Amino acid sequence: MANRRPVIAGNWKMFKTVSEAEDYAVKFLEEVKDVTDLDIILCAPFTALYPLKNELEESIVHIGAQNMAWADQGAYTGEISAQMLLDVACTYVILGHSERREMFGETDEEINKKVSKALAVGLTPIVCCGENLNLREEGKAVERVQGQVSRALAGLSTEDLSKIIVAYEPIWAIGTGKTASSKDAQEMCASIRATLTGLMGLAAEKVPILYGGSVKADNIAELMTEPDVDGALVGGASLDPVSFANLILNANPMVARVEGK
Repeated sequence: MANRRPVIAGNWKMFKTVSEAEDYAVKFLEEVKDVTDLDIILCAPFTALYPLKNELEESIVHIGAQNMAWADQGAYTGEISAQMLLDVACTYVILGHSERREMFGETDEEINKKVSKALAVGLTPIVCCGENLNLREEGKAVERVQGQVSRALAGLSTEDLSKIIVAYEPIWAIGTGKTASSKDAQEMCASIRATLTGLMGLAAEKVPILYGGSVKADNIAELMTEPDVDGALVGGASLDPVSFANLILNANPMVARVEGK
């Protein structure tokens, strides 16, 4: 098995004020200060990024944004540039999240432009993909996800592709009462890796693929036993610093398997 370092990323979505982010950072860093075998990322709202820079820069916890524009600057009211993210110590950015696609109409082509910009300035994009319930029930899940990945990463060199993270989100398992099993996660993550292999050859074995569907402290260890699941993009379970730290600590015993120790 390839030597892929696990990644656990928290996505706060539209939660937490500046003061709440500051309090969280202090408590969270104390809980995870001894974790060395995986990468930890907090992806916060734009207003919380500078407070997190003050609390977490130079720590083991990396800072990420939840979106960004493809343009460097200009008359783009309400948008945030890659350079602005770098200025507040961001090293990661989520692109193409299902909520951006479903609620705000982002296309694969727009996401592709954002991915290219992120890579050009040294940000690591966490590129999201996933299918809704209708596509899953119609048997078109793999086709949709592989298409999203191919279009979002179109035109990128093997060198650039080696710098990304992919996150699979089963939209059909979020708020529907249906549950995605670890086997479901593995099936789709394996299909994503097959798509990456078509784009970049054997170097695809080094690209981390995260799972992002209702991940919690009590199911992370099982998910990470799957050979193509290299970590998680965590939503609601990342909002409490102690709970999120417990999730990370529960993932830690599986690191030896992933890194081949």
